[in-house]
Amino acid sequence: MSRIQSTFNGRKPLIAYLTAGDPTPERTPELVFALERGGADLIELGVPFSDPIADGPVIQRGAERALKAGTNVKRVLEIAKQIREKSQIPLLLFTYLNPVLKYGLERLARDAKAAGIDGCLLTDVSVEEAGAYVGAMRGADLDTVFLAAPTSTPERLKLVAEYSSGFIYLVSRTGITGEQAAVSDSVAPLVKAMRAITKLPLAVGFGISTPEQARDVARLADGVVVGSAIVRTIEQNRDLEAFTRSLRKGMDAES
Repeated sequence: MSRIQSTFNGRKPLIAYLTAGDPTPERTPELVFALERGGADLIELGVPFSDPIADGPVIQRGAERALKAGTNVKRVLEIAKQIREKSQIPLLLFTYLNPVLKYGLERLARDAKAAGIDGCLLTDVSVEEAGAYVGAMRGADLDTVFLAAPTSTPERLKLVAEYSSGFIYLVSRTGITGEQAAVSDSVAPLVKAMRAITKLPLAVGFGISTPEQARDVARLADGVVVGSAIVRTIEQNRDLEAFTRSLRKGMDAES
């Protein structure tokens, strides 16, 4: 059982996204440790990309800062190695297809495993054409996490279930990432549809930014993903550990 898979064996995990290298590569390990101390159970380590089509303005700014600081795929893997020197928290590499193709698919799978990465999520890879990618990642004993959205067809949901391992990432709404005033009404139907075809854990993200929203999502899903609110906390140089702890407290109150 991988580190990612074992995360879902206890309490419902808080999955925290941050852009590696934001504001600098040197600071990222300490930010991860702050997230872990605050109660995060799994880290999505984002590779900064110049054309992040799924990301809202907050994460786009984080990517711009990271790119200006010289962060690339190789540097993100070096950051993962640094994290592994002090922590065994699960690490999910979160990136787009372009940087992966430039780095090399087989090379990335090998180097990610060596760096202590536990799995990969490519936000823009088409699940219908994901065979080679999944084969390379599984060959290196890495989990592959795919996205499902409220607009996904039944056929696509089945492919997502087939190709995913570790967990499935359910997008709470269509569009780009970003904080929202309330949890979308589309979450419950999507969770229900996915549960009908898979036993994999289901984590919900996009738009979750408050303890109350984290609590509401935890009542429906097996895990909660928070991204933009964390990147904004880093951007504003606020207490990341305290913010994470508030989210964890909200989730723990879900019952």
